[in-house]
Amino acid sequence: MDRTFSGSDKVGEIVAVYPGASNLFKANSIDFCCGGNRTLESVLRKQGIEEGGFLAELNESYEAAGKRAGQEVDWLSEPSTELIEHVVSTHHAYIQKELPLLSEFTTKVLRVHGQEQGAVLSGLHRLFHTMKLELEQHLISEEEQIFPLIRQYEREPSEELRAQIASVIEQLESEHSGVGELLKQMRAITQNYTLPEGACRTYTLTYQKLELLEEDLFRHIHLENHILFPRYVQSA
Repeated sequence: MDRTFSGSDKVGEIVAVYPGASNLFKANSIDFCCGGNRTLESVLRKQGIEEGGFLAELNESYEAAGKRAGQEVDWLSEPSTELIEHVVSTHHAYIQKELPLLSEFTTKVLRVHGQEQGAVLSGLHRLFHTMKLELEQHLISEEEQIFPLIRQYEREPSEELRAQIASVIEQLESEHSGVGELLKQMRAITQNYTLPEGACRTYTLTYQKLELLEEDLFRHIHLENHILFPRYVQSA
């Protein structure tokens, strides 16, 4: 991620290089699908958006995404409270932002391309929305149950509290396995997110964002299953 976007870049090309730009474009009602061949400066001028401020936000977001991707933290040596804060502010925030967008995208692609790719897209739509519901409930369980319990244990450790934490963790790890299975099925039904010939920009972006979501979920689940949770169940 060593480039800087400018007003002369085409909208569609920006999203192709940096899929996360789609969130900023959507927030500003910029069409990156059918209108993807327009330069960013022409779009901003037409919509009365100040170019300098928009480019600054876009490039700052792109740079931050690159730093997150390359950031290496030894979470094994970090306290649980710091790890929890990282999970919530990074992974939970990302999921909560992406799920509504992907719900819209998978529905749009099914509506537009369902006749040609019905079996794939209807299956993907069903699997994604099953996962969406499970993830939304799962994040609530983490933020309202397990994380407060862990914070309490760090302040006032007790065997009773540790046993309660271990019981909740067992259920959460089962839910992690369920999400992993859905991700596997989504990959299988799309043949590893292989696009059909002539796929439109929205179709392409949907697959890109699903793969990015999968990557983030793998990192998220790894931090919990292999670093955070074992601190409270290994001696159970």
